[in-house]
Amino acid sequence: MLMRGSQIVMECLLEQGVDTVFGYPGGTILNIYDEFELHGYKDKIHHYLTSHEQGASHAADGYARSTGKVGVCFATSGPGATNLVTGIATAYYDSSPVVFITCNVSENLIGKDSFQEVDITGITMPITKCNYLVKDVGQLADVIREAFAIARSGRPGPVLVDIAKNVTAATADYQCLPVSQHPNHGRLANLMRRTGRDLGTPEPDHGDIQKLLDLIAQAERPMVLVGGGVIRSRGAVPEFRKFIETLDAPVGSTIMGGGACPGDHPLFTGMVGMHGSHASNIATTECDLLIAIGCRFSDRVATDPAIFAKQAKIVHIDIDRAEIDKNVLTYHHIIGDARRVLELLNAQLPPHDYTQWKAQVFSRKELPLKKDDVLHAHEVLETIQDLTDGKAIIATDVGQHQMWSCQYYHFSRPGQLLTSGGFGTMGFGLGAAMGAKVGNPDQIVVHCTGDGCFRMNCHELATLEHYHIPVITVIFNNGTLGMVRQWQNLIYNKRFSQTDLDRGPDFVKLAEAYGLKGFRAGTQAAFEEAFRQALQAGCGCVIDCAIRMDAMVHPMVSAGTPVTDFILD
Repeated sequence: MLMRGSQIVMECLLEQGVDTVFGYPGGTILNIYDEFELHGYKDKIHHYLTSHEQGASHAADGYARSTGKVGVCFATSGPGATNLVTGIATAYYDSSPVVFITCNVSENLIGKDSFQEVDITGITMPITKCNYLVKDVGQLADVIREAFAIARSGRPGPVLVDIAKNVTAATADYQCLPVSQHPNHGRLANLMRRTGRDLGTPEPDHGDIQKLLDLIAQAERPMVLVGGGVIRSRGAVPEFRKFIETLDAPVGSTIMGGGACPGDHPLFTGMVGMHGSHASNIATTECDLLIAIGCRFSDRVATDPAIFAKQAKIVHIDIDRAEIDKNVLTYHHIIGDARRVLELLNAQLPPHDYTQWKAQVFSRKELPLKKDDVLHAHEVLETIQDLTDGKAIIATDVGQHQMWSCQYYHFSRPGQLLTSGGFGTMGFGLGAAMGAKVGNPDQIVVHCTGDGCFRMNCHELATLEHYHIPVITVIFNNGTLGMVRQWQNLIYNKRFSQTDLDRGPDFVKLAEAYGLKGFRAGTQAAFEEAFRQALQAGCGCVIDCAIRMDAMVHPMVSAGTPVTDFILD
């Protein structure tokens, strides 16, 4: 069938099962946006117009993380495309599959400093798995099909497709192909011929599996460290839980691994790293075998990589060969998808019992925090936990509230914690929460944020109101950039330079100005009542929680120091 490029884009989205797109229109992408009305694609694909392209990028990311599908985001050329860059980088560092579709100026204007022209493929090359500039309408369908395949395969990640405007107006023959047939046609078939394999992950080396089983048999003090790779690998979490329960060893987690091991599981020690628990951090130093699954040993986990887990034989299981020995040198490694590796291990792993070792590790678990007349972060999160039965999707921004959310809310499944762990993006949370609620309409979605982060993208409250997306935003309002102030307090001799947020807006009035409901809370009882009302409101709500300015995230380890050198207990 002969079609314009703009219609081919929409048909290719339908091939992939896409029914949701987040975006913002502009001059160069108008032909694609016209398709929603011209050929009725608005009845097949729901488009959410955000307040800003960055909000659209985070919404597509949150949608992808919480549903397991590929997120899709539209933007125009120039500033529209560059407004996506932070969102693309956020998805890239956390291995989230999102396809970003932008349109550039027409081919005859490229390279001439034309109005709203920018080399977005050059800009995003370091932060995408792959990107394309499409100048031939005959290649358009193939490129989009390949983009989706690459985004979701192997280690997932973002892909950008930039299309010259004239391509969206040109015509070409289009033939609908089911996704199962894509590897047999066009660019994708050529790609697989060049690589000599399909886009699936190679089978793990069975000899490597046996070596790990032998190391486990010899170990007296094993520990497991779980990362985001287990969350991203479809079907890996049940295999992971079977593995840890058969192994019977303590389990620590990176931020991105939240939900792989339930927060209230008897083997769970908490986070590892800069704000890791005493039990987790000290266990990494005392264990004799550390099995790291789907993590990359970032500087927030292995704060001093040269001596991280220095007594242990470190075994790294990862889908990406580039991560092996990148940050921490390993004794042994296994390349493969986490689910498949764990399946092979579970098939041969006998039950173990490390009662004495576990008693040693768990003797260091933190005691429950005391309560008083002041509203504390842990009380806020414990209340959310109780009133949602621990089943809510929690989207966070970055800072103290992010760490508190990871510490005090017990995540129990993949896609339940949405946070920017790698890039550390302030302003991520509201867009991500929005995307998560769109993708999971029957789930409670709570956006936990700080008063500094919320200022970054609070204009997306307009999107919540317009589309009736009932996200509950909980602001940990301490009147300061809390995590930066904590560093200034502990490391910079209390020189609080440019961190006080002694200014507006009034967040309750802001929520009301957008047509939403706003609440204030200064005590645990007041917060509980506000949250109960928010759950019943049926619309977006903002709860402004007054937190002490000098409240801190405990524990804390300085950057570049051993994970057991706590500067804050």
